[in-house]
Amino acid sequence: MKNAVRVALTAVFTLAILPIAFAQAPTRVRGTIEKVEGSTLVVKARDGSELRVKPKPDAKVYGITKTSLDSIKPGSYVGSAAVPTPDGNLKALEVHVFPENMRGTGEGHRSFDMGPKNTMTNATVVDAEVGQDGRTLSVKYKGGEKKITVPPTAPVVTYVPASKDDLKPGVRIVIPNAAKLPDGTFETAGINVGVNGTTPPM
Repeated sequence: MKNAVRVALTAVFTLAILPIAFAQAPTRVRGTIEKVEGSTLVVKARDGSELRVKPKPDAKVYGITKTSLDSIKPGSYVGSAAVPTPDGNLKALEVHVFPENMRGTGEGHRSFDMGPKNTMTNATVVDAEVGQDGRTLSVKYKGGEKKITVPPTAPVVTYVPASKDDLKPGVRIVIPNAAKLPDGTFETAGINVGVNGTTPPM
């Protein structure tokens, strides 16, 4: 009888904390800043909804701008959203080239939310071969390696210095990890913002 009561209480407790766990799961925010109200950003998300974002006082702002595929060489640290190809490799939807001080950011291969079967791979370039379909990057990360073909149409961007002064109406942003607060606003410690007219492709 005691064991049954213990099991029941455990189940109730687990169900009680599930909503809290889900509420605290990080959210990726993509959209355009419509206006700035004090320290709060009013963002129109890609799905048309309006979100309110509060950067933390020490939040870091990273500028995203276009760069050349030729800037990617063996030793470069890159990230790429991609889709699988029939040969078991990947086709890039975009590539972002990390500066040296961001090497190791998000290293690994995982699913991504840009669309069905999308993945994200952050890794070091071992080789870059030019072919008919574009440039194929051989990359390695802790625990694995991939081949990613980058077609000529795939955006290639890099990170440049930026500040909260760049968070103004009309610019497009991507927030990799935003926490939803009880009042429905989102809080974040890091924001990627498009500069020089660039739309962050991630």
